[in-house]
Amino acid sequence: MGFFMRRLSFYFVALLFAATLNFILPRAMPGDPVTMMFANAMAHVSPERIAAMQKLLGFVDAPLYQQYFTYLANIFTGNWGISIKFYPLSVNELLGGAVGWSLFLTGTAVILSFCIGSVLGIFAAWRRGSYYDAFISPSMLVVQAVPSVVVAMLVLYTFAIGLEWFPSGNAYTSGTLPDWGSWAFYKDVAYHAALPLACATVSQIGGFLISMRNNMINLLNEDFITMARAKGLSENRVIFNYAARNSMLPSVTALSMALGTAISGQLIVEMIFNYPGLGTVLLNAIHARDYQVLQGQLLLMTMFMLFFNFMADLLIVVLDPRLRKGEK
Repeated sequence: MGFFMRRLSFYFVALLFAATLNFILPRAMPGDPVTMMFANAMAHVSPERIAAMQKLLGFVDAPLYQQYFTYLANIFTGNWGISIKFYPLSVNELLGGAVGWSLFLTGTAVILSFCIGSVLGIFAAWRRGSYYDAFISPSMLVVQAVPSVVVAMLVLYTFAIGLEWFPSGNAYTSGTLPDWGSWAFYKDVAYHAALPLACATVSQIGGFLISMRNNMINLLNEDFITMARAKGLSENRVIFNYAARNSMLPSVTALSMALGTAISGQLIVEMIFNYPGLGTVLLNAIHARDYQVLQGQLLLMTMFMLFFNFMADLLIVVLDPRLRKGEK
């Protein structure tokens, strides 16, 4: 419990630091979003209306420390402000409508690429120097090196425009209303997500493959592997129960980092396939200088990153008994 409490304290301080940085950056810039929003119509907007909009969006004329504590109170009470571009839509509503799609697309892609890459890396390490290892490892590195925009454009042109096997965009059929109680709607969502999911998955397999392969090669000459072989254990048991399990620890950390960044969405993939995830929201907020949305999304990304890192800490303790003994 002492270990867990120390980690929780660390993550709370990290979240507080990120929130403080998130508060300072927009206020360190000249002007404010409201003034920029009405820049072209300054002659037609009264100062009273500008002041009212500034107060609504949190840019009030008050001491900085008061603004800071008000900002922190709003964060922990779930009041993240109102979008400038999509006024009067709140930041919570805007991000809440996109976070599910990003988690589905990018989170599924990360988990699939981790599973596929780890299995391929296990066999590449076990058969290092073979034709399989000589083919699969460089091939996945080449695929990973190709820019995601090129992969997405090729996949879109080939399977959506050329062969017309899949739709070219959106999360579900245009003109239909989401019906989460209908199995047909889930099939439609999966059908529309097939191409962007494939692009997002393929681009990440190489990293997990090489990581698992290198970790496992470093363990294959350890004494406990030699002992397992000397006992006459089956090859599969030595691979998965002894070598692969101990090689998973660094990969679990890499997986947690990938899942933490998954909340930001696959910006390129979402743009090309017109997928309504957080990557698209972030791009629109940058173009519109929608500071409220940018602050909310960066804070959300930080919270997810810290959460999955904490989950990785817990999982590593479960997987490695030495850590449990060391903390007693």
